[in-house]
Amino acid sequence: MKISDVTAFAINAGHRNICLVKVDTDAGIAGWGEAGLSSREQAVAGMVRHFKEFLVGKDATRIGAIWQELYRGQYFEGGRTITAAISAIDIALWDIAGKALGVPVHRLLGGMQRDRIPCFITSTAPMDDRLIADGIALRDLGWDCIRATIAGRGDESIFDPRKALAQAATALTELRTALGSSIVLGIDFHHRLQVAEAASFCQRMPPGTLDFLEEPIRQQTPGAYQALKHMTQIPLAIGEEFASRWDFAPYIEQDITSFARIDVCNVGGLSEAMRIASLAETHYIDVMPHDPLSPLCTAATIQLCAAIPNLAWCEVDPYGLDTSAYDRLFPVRPRLEGTHFLVNQSPGLGIEVDESAVRSASFSYWEPPRRYKPDGSYTNW
Repeated sequence: MKISDVTAFAINAGHRNICLVKVDTDAGIAGWGEAGLSSREQAVAGMVRHFKEFLVGKDATRIGAIWQELYRGQYFEGGRTITAAISAIDIALWDIAGKALGVPVHRLLGGMQRDRIPCFITSTAPMDDRLIADGIALRDLGWDCIRATIAGRGDESIFDPRKALAQAATALTELRTALGSSIVLGIDFHHRLQVAEAASFCQRMPPGTLDFLEEPIRQQTPGAYQALKHMTQIPLAIGEEFASRWDFAPYIEQDITSFARIDVCNVGGLSEAMRIASLAETHYIDVMPHDPLSPLCTAATIQLCAAIPNLAWCEVDPYGLDTSAYDRLFPVRPRLEGTHFLVNQSPGLGIEVDESAVRSASFSYWEPPRRYKPDGSYTNW
């Protein structure tokens, strides 16, 4: 079964841009994947078009060999643009393999280790009484793992880290009291803090307030996170921006992170995600997948979650935005059953893509909001 075509579609899916990739074969079986690197979808699509030039004619069943060639086939191996493109192609090849054999992808990854995927929900409420009310409402809906975030989708341009951490520490302390001790509670700081600021934030709350602290600082320097880890007892959740097992390695091998935030659409697809999950297991670290993209990313993530032993919770879209475009693009797609996903038993990824709808969709240029500190200096989004 030979690859006959590889096509990238950078399109707008209603409330965001996405980059889907279709891999066709001469057996008439096609697979779909998705690339991450949000807001840089056209760059990834360009990389996919480059890869197509030497992928056509290759055996689609040699998934591991194709991964190695895509990653190592240039002098400048790796990097987020390259691995985002690899991710989509790799996911599509697994989709093809499952369809060709008439089995769900998780069967090819070792089989089901669970029949349902527990999820966490994110409250995007501001850090005041509204967070308390929203957290209680989510708990009453059955959610037992709740994440707060300061990474809102508004157009606020000023971010004062000291003010933000003070407000968050106060609100989360009150929220913990309101929720009780049985609910898992965390926060995503969207890598907006420095080490000293993150340490100050942790030290402002009573022990036991938070079960995890996600991405408080940038990830490029493991030593910075190691320093922070010595200043707090709150478990860290790190990894959504990582683009390979080598990025994850120091955080796992040095026991810096407690939750591996693997993103299958950024890290190199299902092939690489399985390797990272295995490495994490050797250090008794659970996987907490990052899943912010389209239902195709979710479908692939569910296959990963089903097949690994060390799963904590899977992410679900927290923003409550209009997803009607998904119904048009993905007529069959994963849907929550309460607070979890059921493991799909359909061949491949268990999702259907309406190619005509994808081809008719347009791309809408978008840039993340720019964030500035009160003194006018630029800071992380």
